[in-house]
Amino acid sequence: AERVALNLVQRMSAIATKTNEFVRLAAGTSARITDTRKTTPGLRILERFAVRCGGGANHRYSLSDAVLAKDNHLAVMTGGDPARLTGLLLAAKAQLGHTTHFEVEVDRTDQIEPVLAAGVDTIMLDNFTLDELRAGVALVAGRARVEASGNVNLGTVAGIAATGVDVI
Repeated sequence: AERVALNLVQRMSAIATKTNEFVRLAAGTSARITDTRKTTPGLRILERFAVRCGGGANHRYSLSDAVLAKDNHLAVMTGGDPARLTGLLLAAKAQLGHTTHFEVEVDRTDQIEPVLAAGVDTIMLDNFTLDELRAGVALVAGRARVEASGNVNLGTVAGIAATGVDVI
């Protein structure tokens, strides 16, 4: 039992420490560091607590906390016709409760306007370059929260945070 407890404490301490490194690198910007949805089976509560202890925030606890339409969902929904995107997202949003947060992941700049037209709460810019992130933030212009994901590590996080995104 002692070894198991020690291993758990070490793991949670490492998560808190690594999170704090990301938080410090993003300091002075408006970006908030959040955890990934991917956690170790059985350790979700502990790992997410460790992220908070390190100064980060939790993205979402489970699928019931928010709706996240990912890029592959958009491809299936539209059948490859981007002109259908806004209408489909509006129809999906109409099915949600009034308190449900709606986030949509995009992987191209040309998807931003149709997604924003649907009135989503957060738009996730996935694997965008720094220049694309800056352009995306300017295009969103405060109409939704902007989240950056993909290729985030200690070497890239400061640059990503400096683009003006709200969440990393």
